[in-house]
Amino acid sequence: MMSKSYEAYKKQREEHNISKDKRRSQKTNNFFTAVKMFIIVSTALMIAGFLALNLYLSSLPPIENLRDFRPNIVTKFYSSDGEIIKTFTAYTYDKAELKDIPENLQKAIIATEDKNFYHHKGYDLFGIVRSSIQNVLAMHTVQGASTITQQLARILFLSNERTFIRKIKELEVATRIEKTISKDKILEMYLNNVYLGAGAYGVSGAAKTYFNKRLDQLTLPELALIAGLPQAPSVYNPYNNKDLAKQRRNQVLKRMLTMKYITKEEYEKAIEADIKLSELPQLYTTNKAPYFSDYIIKELERLGFHETDVINGGYKVITTLDSKAQQKANESILANMKAYGLTSKSQQAAVFSFSPIDGKILVYAGGKNYGESQYDRVTQAIRPPGSAFKPIVYATAMEKGFSPNDIVDDSPVTLAKWSPRNYGNKYRGKIPIYKALMVSSNVCAARVIREVGVHSVIQLARVLGITTPLEKDYTISLGSNGVKLFEFVRAYGAFANGGYVVEPYAIERIEDSRGRVLYRASATKSSHQLSSNTAAEMTAMLKTVITHGTGMGANIGKPAAGKTGTTDDYRDAYFVGYTPDIVTGVWVGDDNNKQMHGLTGGTIPAKIWKDIMTVATQKYGAKDFDYPEIVLSDKGKELEKKENEENNELPEDDSLLKEAKELKERAIEAAQSSQSNVTPQAPVPSASNNQAPVPKAEPIPMAVPESLR
Repeated sequence: MMSKSYEAYKKQREEHNISKDKRRSQKTNNFFTAVKMFIIVSTALMIAGFLALNLYLSSLPPIENLRDFRPNIVTKFYSSDGEIIKTFTAYTYDKAELKDIPENLQKAIIATEDKNFYHHKGYDLFGIVRSSIQNVLAMHTVQGASTITQQLARILFLSNERTFIRKIKELEVATRIEKTISKDKILEMYLNNVYLGAGAYGVSGAAKTYFNKRLDQLTLPELALIAGLPQAPSVYNPYNNKDLAKQRRNQVLKRMLTMKYITKEEYEKAIEADIKLSELPQLYTTNKAPYFSDYIIKELERLGFHETDVINGGYKVITTLDSKAQQKANESILANMKAYGLTSKSQQAAVFSFSPIDGKILVYAGGKNYGESQYDRVTQAIRPPGSAFKPIVYATAMEKGFSPNDIVDDSPVTLAKWSPRNYGNKYRGKIPIYKALMVSSNVCAARVIREVGVHSVIQLARVLGITTPLEKDYTISLGSNGVKLFEFVRAYGAFANGGYVVEPYAIERIEDSRGRVLYRASATKSSHQLSSNTAAEMTAMLKTVITHGTGMGANIGKPAAGKTGTTDDYRDAYFVGYTPDIVTGVWVGDDNNKQMHGLTGGTIPAKIWKDIMTVATQKYGAKDFDYPEIVLSDKGKELEKKENEENNELPEDDSLLKEAKELKERAIEAAQSSQSNVTPQAPVPSASNNQAPVPKAEPIPMAVPESLR
């Protein structure tokens, strides 16, 4: 009876499960059917939309007088005080007819920018669909679909807002261009007007700018390099980054090989060729701050403006630059480098200056001559700062409770088999921390980093914005590892602004050709990384560097603080300093890392800094830092005197007592030689019985110049 009942239950349960599975399967099928229908309907609508767009574009009339068209849209960069610092114009070039443009260059451009150029009507619907799918799958723009004709339409006629409406207009104008002039004429106009970086418009201008050659003199690798530039002229500019330019060039050559424009042998030979650039590129733009202008282009791209759009879009870009201080920087770099005989093209200088309060970039020079070298040493070069790194070590100590007046032993020390030494083995005994920084004592910096820990110093450097690699050893206390000038100067800004790290920026406002504001800068990013007390103490200490220490050459006659830096064998020299309103850093060195004998942070960098800051700080007057007073005492000297007295010795840095000691020694020698009691003519003070004259308090002694260290 129970068995029959159980069998009935099992059967009933199985039927229930089967029914449940059928319902679940039905739901799944319904879901996939709905998805399938959605895809079919969406695809149908998309195809219908493209067909409608195609019919509309096909009905458009040609453009009248296109052959005679001369646009007057000009993009300009302005300084904060209204000076034009750079002008872009698409019609400052050497025009070339298509028959004079090498066939390989034409093919390279087509292979790279628009392989179906001779087969479409100004737009490539399949290319648009393909790129749209790729971009949707990637959830951001990874592939474009602009034909050469569309790019020409954008250059000649359109504003450069990156919107769907602009894209439709671009298709419309491209279609009308195709109906107006031949494919060859379109290609010719494009090759004469496309921006190719470094101020070069058109392929003829690029040939002169990069290689100082005529078009018919260019080799296949040189032609391919030019053909790779339209996508991102600043990124692939060989003066900025030769490795990236070479990679891009080889991509172009690979496409030419794929399309059978060149042979396998030509390809293999071309990809191995070195890039030999013109030493004196001719700039086709008005450019009073060329390195800064390149930085502006990159910042515009970060804001969503494409480089070629900006250049041809008639924008008015208001920047943060101080034109007068920038001009002084350009002049001072050249004058001081020449005065010191540093005229080699590899011997360079760089300057970066910004407001530690609001982040505005005020001065920006990535080298001494943009014509000779477009490599930006502000953001790209990584060079060791030497003693200019010591403030980060001492700031770490201040954060851990040290005081500028705490005593540190300026005497030889060995840390993990490393024995730093001061210049000429000159050691001062026990001195206050502020004086150790003022005279740039190496052993004191080493002793301090041992006390606070290497990890803590690196951690502080990181929160202050230094991202370059820092070795986990004591030698970083002397600035042994490289930094970027941009980041290093930004870090010093925390000392000037109560411990706040502010992000520098360069663009205040962007207007289109009709005066509409497209972008306005908001408050810059800032973060509180140092206590205000540490900022005050560091400023008090760094003031003494300029008034009595190694940075006296940078004294501008108003409250300022700073630090010199000189690396081993005089390969790099820095001066980074600040007032309450401006932080400025100067680097001088050799691109090839060669020695520059006699170069120190207290020489050329300090002089350039002084020239720039004299101009840049004029409008701020001579106001002091808004910090509580930090009293710097000379307890170390008093302690040293006390110890010397206990040991019956005289302090070496006291000239009066030293002279008295010498007189005493001479008297003893005279007495011994005559074997009689000879009374010296001058009174002999005795340190042991406290008869020595006590000198008046002296001013802080001037430090030994770094050139002697």
